Amino acid sequence: MELLDRVRNIIQRYHLLSKGEAVVVGVSGGPDSLCLLHLLLRLRDEYALHLHVAHLNHCLRGEEADADAAYVARLATEWGLPVTVEKRDVAALARERKLAVEEAARQVRYAFLAGVARQIGARKIAVGHNADDQVETVCMHWLRGSGLAGLRGMQPVSRLNELRLKGEETLTSEESHLLLIRPLLEIPRAEIEAYCAAHGLQPRFDRSNLDTTYYRNRLRHELLPFLETFNPRIREVILRSATILSADYEYLRQQATKAWAEVVLAENEQAITFDLEKWRALPLSLQRSVLREAIRRLRRSLRNINWIHVENALSVLQTGNTGMTATLPSGLEARLGYNQFIVADERYEEPLPDLPFLQEVKVRICIPGHTPLPNSDWCLIAEVIERHKLSEDMLRRTQPWQAYLDYDVTGSELYLRPRRTGDRFWPQGLGDKPTTVHNFMINAKVPRAWRDRIPLLVSPQQVLWVVGWRIDERAKVTNTTRHVLSLVFAKQEHSCTEVVVAKDTNVQG
Repeated sequence: MELLDRVRNIIQRYHLLSKGEAVVVGVSGGPDSLCLLHLLLRLRDEYALHLHVAHLNHCLRGEEADADAAYVARLATEWGLPVTVEKRDVAALARERKLAVEEAARQVRYAFLAGVARQIGARKIAVGHNADDQVETVCMHWLRGSGLAGLRGMQPVSRLNELRLKGEETLTSEESHLLLIRPLLEIPRAEIEAYCAAHGLQPRFDRSNLDTTYYRNRLRHELLPFLETFNPRIREVILRSATILSADYEYLRQQATKAWAEVVLAENEQAITFDLEKWRALPLSLQRSVLREAIRRLRRSLRNINWIHVENALSVLQTGNTGMTATLPSGLEARLGYNQFIVADERYEEPLPDLPFLQEVKVRICIPGHTPLPNSDWCLIAEVIERHKLSEDMLRRTQPWQAYLDYDVTGSELYLRPRRTGDRFWPQGLGDKPTTVHNFMINAKVPRAWRDRIPLLVSPQQVLWVVGWRIDERAKVTNTTRHVLSLVFAKQEHSCTEVVVAKDTNVQG
């Protein structure tokens, strides 16, 4: 079958082109891109295509690179095609960003092509990657320890935002939806070169392709020929494996998408919160996929996610203790809570719920009266009630932010303050021994971020109430109680008295 027919079949099979659309064609001047441009030109009338040639001079090969740019511009003009030619100093950019020259060139090149597509209103960018490029790419990913996403290699069609561009090359929201198409991805390089010769095309020769100091070139000229001594058809084997793994990856992605919807509790640009129990119930493969997806969403420019980061996070989240963290790439971390975990920036502080929190101050309680909490919409309402006016049922129906205490035990000199190091109390109903407030909060699964903000109701002698959780056994209402101190936190407008803030230099930080 003629190469044109094979490429036409590839285009139809993967839905690479639609009739009447504009396509930017990346043309370096080498055989692959020249063959691609020639084939698309032959298909132009069939698909009513609006082709636009784009060439970027990387400024890496001096006069040879300038000659390549001039050649592409002249060829496009001869073939009656619009063309955009620009140049970037890739070597300088690589030094500035501390990147390999190959990676810097990749980022700059795709950002350039995206910019041309945006300027002319094209949705698609065609590049000349071939089957041999695919083999090299799969080998590179395998040697770097990639999972399925890398071992499936390049795809015939992909979104440009999957390329993980960085810095100034970060895509705009409009450019991120562009599609990158590879019509030659299943065509071996030898057939492409034969096509160029048969049609009188004269591609430029890039001497840098012989330089084995470049990683890909070393694979091309040293590793793959060596592997062919074990299996002369190793390239076919690798391509077949990539095709199989691509299908497996797509299935796994579908399952991961379903799992994501089930385990995510909250998501924003800074953090993603997960249901710990549901995540732990997932198969190991999906646990990994969920973690990798969280990293990808929070660090969209990150190209490679190291295996060790994901495995360390798995270990912590599967068997670790509450409060443990695992380091993830690019300044992220996973934090283990009681019933959930969060993946976020190391400096990210979880937003607190709207509860009657208190921080770094000591507030005198108005009895009877209303005591507003500083910098809060919450107010503590206190009143003294004779014991006989409260039924046992009323005393049992208290809410987390309400308490009844023996007023003769508490006295009237009461304060709200955050916890201090060494604070102790006797939690009601939890045995006959006091415990530290610190240990109580851990055992009661108070979230770590809340612990320094939960108010304690204290007298000069003791802690009377860990607000929202438990009162002190010694301050509970009994049959001998004569006066009951009723306390309730509420969010409503009251004519509150002025807050009395006492100096307190011993608040735990």
